[in-house]
Amino acid sequence: MQVDHHDLHQDFPEFNDAIQVLKSGNAHFAKLFASYSRLTGKVEDLEEHDMPVSDFTIEDMKKQRIKLKDELYHMLLAFRAGQQAAQA
Repeated sequence: MQVDHHDLHQDFPEFNDAIQVLKSGNAHFAKLFASYSRLTGKVEDLEEHDMPVSDFTIEDMKKQRIKLKDELYHMLLAFRAGQQAAQA
């Protein structure tokens, strides 16, 4: 089965530097990033190996992943805005 990979670095390449900074300097971001990565790995593993799991379970996992990704994205945007404000 073809599995789409949802690595944050691939999805938001313009934020690679910010991701690294926030992972090492913001405990909340690092925790969310780890949760997102762990959940993404589980979903991709289930899909790749065509493991038996209920549709509800996989959809719930994907919804959790989207929620985490959205929160991480907003933190990245806020970080970028803060950097731009500091440079002004």
